[in-house]
Amino acid sequence: MIMKIDILGVKIDKVNLTEALVVAEKWIRNKSACRTGKHYIVTPNLEFILAAQKDKEFRGILNKADLAIPDSSSLGLSDWLLRKSRLERLLLWPLFFFPVKPMMQFDVVTGTDFMEALCKLSAEKGFTTGFLGGNGGVAKETAERLLRKYPNLKVSYVSSGGIIDKDGNPQEVVSSKYYVAREKAGKDMSSRNTKYIIPPTDILFVAFGHIKQEKWIAKNLDKIPVRVAMGVGGAFDYLSGRVRRAPKMVRKSGFEWLFRLVIQPWRIKRQLVLFKYLRLILFYDQT
Repeated sequence: MIMKIDILGVKIDKVNLTEALVVAEKWIRNKSACRTGKHYIVTPNLEFILAAQKDKEFRGILNKADLAIPDSSSLGLSDWLLRKSRLERLLLWPLFFFPVKPMMQFDVVTGTDFMEALCKLSAEKGFTTGFLGGNGGVAKETAERLLRKYPNLKVSYVSSGGIIDKDGNPQEVVSSKYYVAREKAGKDMSSRNTKYIIPPTDILFVAFGHIKQEKWIAKNLDKIPVRVAMGVGGAFDYLSGRVRRAPKMVRKSGFEWLFRLVIQPWRIKRQLVLFKYLRLILFYDQT
């Protein structure tokens, strides 16, 4: 049984990568696992939790997710601090910037790592995958690069999905392409024009950006022939090779955010939310 923790009103599953994969595979194989046979996965991090403080609809979507993987080392540190008294938190808060394993409480499962692991699993088990979202053809580049790495991967659908507003509603539906995976990555994928119609797919990766992608999934999952949907944010950029990921040792040490800041200085505004988040942690009243 996977344990859930609560961080500022948002539920997070205390799960590692292997456990999360076992759960996802069970969902796909067992069609009677729930009433609808559909599930969705979210990847909470600090930005998600901050957004959930003001957006009740978003918070509800996160808390109703079938799986909420811990996509930041700061979540484990938050759990550790929230178990302390307010006075202890005020004294210990500098440790928040040093993700030491004993304080992290549980493993980090990044959305990018979990998405690739799901693709590897799908290639091995014969599950179908779909890629929706991103900009400038990055969904297609992601699918093609994963096919080169995992030649047996079955890709049922690839589309940018057009423009989606902050409430997860399409503002402009573009002509999308329906890709049928080949047994060998070296062969071209055939395509035909379609009007945003998603074929039967086991796992659909949705990359419209946080909040928009989760709201889109919540509104559309029951209407599309998809077993599992996962919001993946910027994972397409990393898995397509457009954006360089931090070395594995840096990621394991919890400093991937710093590496991103170095190669993408424009992210400084996004990183500043850390202080707003930390203030909430320090003064949060758990009673």
